[in-house]
Amino acid sequence: MIDMLKAARAAKQEIAGLGTEEKNLALNSMADALVEARDEILAANRIDIEKAQGVISPVMIDRLMLNSQRIEAMAKGIRDVALLPDPVGRILDESIREDGLRITKISVPMGVVAIIYESRPNVTSDAAALALKSGNVCVLRGGKEAFNSANAIVNALRTGLRKAGVTEDAVNLVQDTSRDSATALMTAKGYVDLLIPRGGAGLISACVKNATVPCIETGTGICHVYVEKTADLEKAVKIIVNAKTSRPSVCNAEEVLIVDKEIAEVFLPMIYKALVTDRAAEGLNTVELRLDDFARRYIDGKEAGEDDFDTEFLDYILAVKCVDGVREAVEHISAHSTGHSEAIVTESDEAKKYFVSCVDSSAVYVNSSTRFTDGGEFGLGCEMGISTQKLHARGPMGLRELNTYKYVIYGDGHTR
Repeated sequence: MIDMLKAARAAKQEIAGLGTEEKNLALNSMADALVEARDEILAANRIDIEKAQGVISPVMIDRLMLNSQRIEAMAKGIRDVALLPDPVGRILDESIREDGLRITKISVPMGVVAIIYESRPNVTSDAAALALKSGNVCVLRGGKEAFNSANAIVNALRTGLRKAGVTEDAVNLVQDTSRDSATALMTAKGYVDLLIPRGGAGLISACVKNATVPCIETGTGICHVYVEKTADLEKAVKIIVNAKTSRPSVCNAEEVLIVDKEIAEVFLPMIYKALVTDRAAEGLNTVELRLDDFARRYIDGKEAGEDDFDTEFLDYILAVKCVDGVREAVEHISAHSTGHSEAIVTESDEAKKYFVSCVDSSAVYVNSSTRFTDGGEFGLGCEMGISTQKLHARGPMGLRELNTYKYVIYGDGHTR
């Protein structure tokens, strides 16, 4: 680990000094190498899938699984990052003092960015691409479930770097997947300039509590959709089906449905039909509904337990809460949200305004699924993670969030 961190630190200057064209050439070379190594990557992924059977849930295995299409999508993500504007060297502010001193504030790379993540192989290529384009070196520490896949991906990316004439030490993968290696990164003061955890609540909490290097809190998504009394109910059903079932294992999936009591008698049977009856008839996974006492008057489901409104299920499970109006909905979200993504479905301008103003999350939606909280969907190419804190980044973290700034001052023999 120390040898790897020393190599990463030594590569900082070279990577920070690359021009836009050099970085884009390297990124496209990495994308080509990824596709060329498809067979090796898929073989490694099959080993991970086989080991994961019976150990992690089917939806988590879906996160882990790679195929040719997903590898092509990963390569496209790298190429998309190459097409984005270079964030390094932007003049953020500039002023000329009365004495003629010119003070500029410019964006610069963080340096060595460490990412601790779990069983999502695509994060490996996304993180490497974003780090390189933003002028940073990355140290990746994946989960044990995806280690073989991540290792094959990193080998391909390093081949692409080498072919482009860029140091391979720009992209590094920690070979040890024990807790010791995670702790070592959290405490690698002097080597790691920024730590980004991507994963479940346990990982993020451990990083926030134990890190002695700068750390960004990311990811955990207890995302809410509130159906207000004036909502177009057909539109609401469409949004909820997408937010809950399109990919329940990701952090922007809906975990809690909030329904106005005035429409509960009509709307709850509609959502039961869409999430349970219709999906069963189509041979799809049905959604287990965990209902508060009011919702149980109108549809069948399990009684919501004490922790169900504070759980990121990452599965076909949805907690349902009924409320008296938008104010109570916002109060419930404030008490239970992780600050990720919340949505309101409404035709009321007053309700929209109140919800948008008072919900304090990184992404707030009006008449849209929460599933759009994603770097690619936001035009960032891909993302390093979803920041649920407020300093220095919030929401999907793209290239600009991987830069800090420094002041450059131009004088002509000035003294004070």
